[in-house]
Amino acid sequence: MERHFLCTACGKCCYGWLPLTLSDALAHVARFPLAVVWTPVRQASKAFDITAQLGLTVRTRDRKRLAVRIMPTSCIPPAMPCPALTADTLCGIHEHKPSRCRTMPLFPYVDEAQQAEQLLPRPGWACDTSAAAPVVYRNRTVVDRRDFDTERQALLDQAPVLRAYGEWLMAMVPGMIDNLSRAALKPGGGYVVMSFATLLRRLGDVDKEAVAQAQIAILRDYGAKVAADSALTDYGRNYQDWLSEMERLAG
Repeated sequence: MERHFLCTACGKCCYGWLPLTLSDALAHVARFPLAVVWTPVRQASKAFDITAQLGLTVRTRDRKRLAVRIMPTSCIPPAMPCPALTADTLCGIHEHKPSRCRTMPLFPYVDEAQQAEQLLPRPGWACDTSAAAPVVYRNRTVVDRRDFDTERQALLDQAPVLRAYGEWLMAMVPGMIDNLSRAALKPGGGYVVMSFATLLRRLGDVDKEAVAQAQIAILRDYGAKVAADSALTDYGRNYQDWLSEMERLAG
């Protein structure tokens, strides 16, 4: 079984949320409104084992196990483009773009043997998956694996930090297990969004004040962008809450 794929620079994947490695999140604090997205994965899921390896596992109140993916994320409304997307649908930071953008549409949070479905373009995307496009996946194996392996290694390297943060926050927020349990029951899967400040506080060798100051400017900017759209009230509320937390960290 082979899958062909070629990016046509249509820019369709450059909208909305962008999962980031921790290092990429910190490198782009002055560009993206950051949050931490917790995604529970049920034990019956094919992604359970790798999610547990890269995140953490928790027990629900009825003693079921959930694996939890913890992802620093650029939290932009789905209809809004990446701030680095140019008018001609090209990446304005191509040489410095995040690992997630380089590896797309492959997704290292899923086992390599299960990547085939990642190579099916979403509705409206103009990716070339014809026989004329390069073979990128063969016999359940990624062919050109440099970017895939780089992102996977970054996820493995950051896993102890995110796991420690996750365990700490679970202890600090008793209602978190109920939130994750409810999210796990949603059709297609759900998630819980937390302020990036909750993670920033747990990072040792990081200039927290500088990160907070950069995020303050970005969160104010995005708060203004969504203010007039009643459909984006939740985003506006989140940006304001996250802004308040960053202001406290910035002193």
